[in-house]
Amino acid sequence: MPIVSASTGLHETLALLTSQLHPDTNHKEDLVFLKDVFSEKSLSYIMKIHDKLKEFEKHSPTPVLHSASCLAEDLAEELQNKPLEEDERELLHLLSTPHIKAVLSAHDTVAQKNFDPVLPPLPEDVDNDLKEESVKIVRLVKNKEPLGATIRRDEATGAVIVARIMRGGAADRSGLVHVGDELREVNGNLVTHKRPDEISQILSQSQGSITLKIIPAVAEDDRMKESRVYLRALFDYTPYEDKATPCQEAGLPFKRRDILQVVSQDDATWWQAKRVGDCSLRAALIPSTQFQERRLRYRMKMGSIPAMISSKAPTYDRAEREDCDGEGALNGKDTASLRRNLRLKKDRQEPKTPDANQADFRIYEEVTQYLPRPGDRPRLIVLIGSVGARISELKQQLIAENPRRYGLAVPHTTRARKCHEREGIEYHFITRAAFESDIHNGKFIEYGEYKDNLYGTSLESIHKVLSQNKVCLMDVQPEVLKTLRTAEFKPFIIFVKPHVTESQKKHGSSSSLGFMITEEDLQEMKSSAERMDECYGHWVDYILVKEDPASALAELQLVLDRVQLEPQWVPASWLRL
Repeated sequence: MPIVSASTGLHETLALLTSQLHPDTNHKEDLVFLKDVFSEKSLSYIMKIHDKLKEFEKHSPTPVLHSASCLAEDLAEELQNKPLEEDERELLHLLSTPHIKAVLSAHDTVAQKNFDPVLPPLPEDVDNDLKEESVKIVRLVKNKEPLGATIRRDEATGAVIVARIMRGGAADRSGLVHVGDELREVNGNLVTHKRPDEISQILSQSQGSITLKIIPAVAEDDRMKESRVYLRALFDYTPYEDKATPCQEAGLPFKRRDILQVVSQDDATWWQAKRVGDCSLRAALIPSTQFQERRLRYRMKMGSIPAMISSKAPTYDRAEREDCDGEGALNGKDTASLRRNLRLKKDRQEPKTPDANQADFRIYEEVTQYLPRPGDRPRLIVLIGSVGARISELKQQLIAENPRRYGLAVPHTTRARKCHEREGIEYHFITRAAFESDIHNGKFIEYGEYKDNLYGTSLESIHKVLSQNKVCLMDVQPEVLKTLRTAEFKPFIIFVKPHVTESQKKHGSSSSLGFMITEEDLQEMKSSAERMDECYGHWVDYILVKEDPASALAELQLVLDRVQLEPQWVPASWLRL
């Protein structure tokens, strides 16, 4: 090893080490690697800089002058006012370049030790009556956005206390205001005797700089970790219509099916959340699941809201007008046309008015993003439609254009096979005893009876399409959605409804829907769509408004492409092990 003295620089030490690296048979690769690293010019330059800095640190040099920039400006001004030789012109050019000016400015900053930021002067009128209490003066800058904090009156002491800090708001970004702090003054105005709503108004109307006089909380325990909980809203919420909200301006309005990111659940009554896709970083208040359920239960008990389950069954797409075994059906597979006359037998009882303690309230559903990975089975595509949607027409066109990608589940029936029909192609033909046995064993997702014959769609027929790596298209009665919404199928649910214009309502038309309609038909379409959306809209992933068959097909194809290529929000329970 080379002999290194205490005075040897790091750069010299590195050079000596490099010269002593001789590859041997045992560690040849390692030594070659080290030699290459130590020989890098960039590393050599860094070491030289390090040595120079250590040398200057040892000698503790003092600047010759503290204003090199001023000297350079004076020299440049003098040179400009006289005839110049060649070297003088070169000097003037150098002194005028931005890089030299920046170096001289940095020199002056270091020489003057001007490192500390300039802070605004503190107010001089600090109350003497605060005695030994610790006072914190906070100066915030806000524009038109809310301050991002709510306040309350402490019932025991009467003090005005910061109740919560909204994530992403001006107060949160400052890091200077905390939950539990006592607010004494706002812009020099004493607030101890004002109502919380009056103080909130002062804060909301203040623009620019806001100075707060605060008594810090004894325990500042607001270091909340931002959660990654995402919820799909199952109801509409308007904070300005909610009298229970602690601050209407701090509430987050949202619509059913909006995706919300909950960033804090520390408060059992009001959670803090952001709407996914919004540009604002500031969180706002939403009612917690427990609080919303509690007040819905109370309202139901008092009769101020209707029962959550209605006894009136919604109307669905009746599809084509032909008979279930007519030539208009798609090779006998399309059972949608049966439903006009089909008598369902799925052990359904008459709906009852729910008890307030047993009602299934629709509030939030925890969701996460999901994208099928290579090798995963395609997601099940389920279409539901109101009257006039003519879903079977869409399915026929979609499969006709791409039969290798899309498929239909072959239904079962107990009727006799016709001469042109093939087993397992148009239908699975089985005996009534076998059909009833399969019903008993829960093999059908839906079934019914028409003209003394049973028809149904089995789980096995769906699996068969998916196992072929095809996208299985289904149109079902909406009640079946609850059975299909499982991790096994991960269904993407599309609600198809016809587009009805005001002119159609007045005169009737056949241009967009493809068939003649009357005023009665239009009203039925409208009420059917509204009723279906009310009862089942919380399960829907996409709403397709069908203006005409061609545009509806193009839109549907784009949606199905996105389902397979882009992440989609699904219930979090589907991806949990």
